[in-house]
Amino acid sequence: IYEIEDSIRESRKEGEYFTIKSLERTKKNREVVLKRLLNDDKKDKVLDFEDLGVDYLFVDESDTYKNLYFFTKINNIAGVSSAASMRASDLKLKCEYLNEIYGEKDQGVVFATGTPLSNSLCEMYTLQRYLNQNMLVKLGIQHFDSWAATFAEKKTILELAPSGQGYRTRTRFVKFKNLPELMTLYSSFADLLPEGTIKVPKPEVEKCTITLKANEMVIEQTKQIAKRADRIYEGHVDPRIDNMLKITTDGKKLA
Repeated sequence: IYEIEDSIRESRKEGEYFTIKSLERTKKNREVVLKRLLNDDKKDKVLDFEDLGVDYLFVDESDTYKNLYFFTKINNIAGVSSAASMRASDLKLKCEYLNEIYGEKDQGVVFATGTPLSNSLCEMYTLQRYLNQNMLVKLGIQHFDSWAATFAEKKTILELAPSGQGYRTRTRFVKFKNLPELMTLYSSFADLLPEGTIKVPKPEVEKCTITLKANEMVIEQTKQIAKRADRIYEGHVDPRIDNMLKITTDGKKLA
């Protein structure tokens, strides 16, 4: 909430009145979400986390907590998601509490995962927020927009439309920049085990590709999927009736 309020003040100075309206909506939405998260009606009245005596957290399969909300004014880059899971928000609060106990060392939490980054460059920022927040604050890049300006490079490219029919231009973060500095930050809290470090024998695999010719029904259904995707992309369909997740599922079944 404080980050959004800071951005509203900055936007007022710069006269970005359209941005201010958008930020006000974002602030209101976040207040509702936070109120729901802190709703005592759904919680037991026995002990708070602080009363349990927990002083260390080991989080296995930590990639399941990657949907951590972050605020950004970037709204024209694909792949920058403001998705937020209650599970991730809850873990972030616990991490912040433990980091307050340990102070500058940022200890008290250990993550274990085989896929620290899987879908987006933004996941590197999320990892740093969990495990190295104090350093981000110290460097003045605790807000996503300043972090992205420092370490993420964007590019506008032509890519296949989700429907599989035609192309469209999208702007995405495509690679990291200032990589030596980023890896220095990352290695300050990460122990990496590259492939080949763990001597585990791999089984041999034989891959066979079998190509089948599509029949008329498959071709017709593919066209229908393309039309549905175009209608969704143009905003003509209620997400409760049809959405890209349904289309992806139908496409997989068809394939």
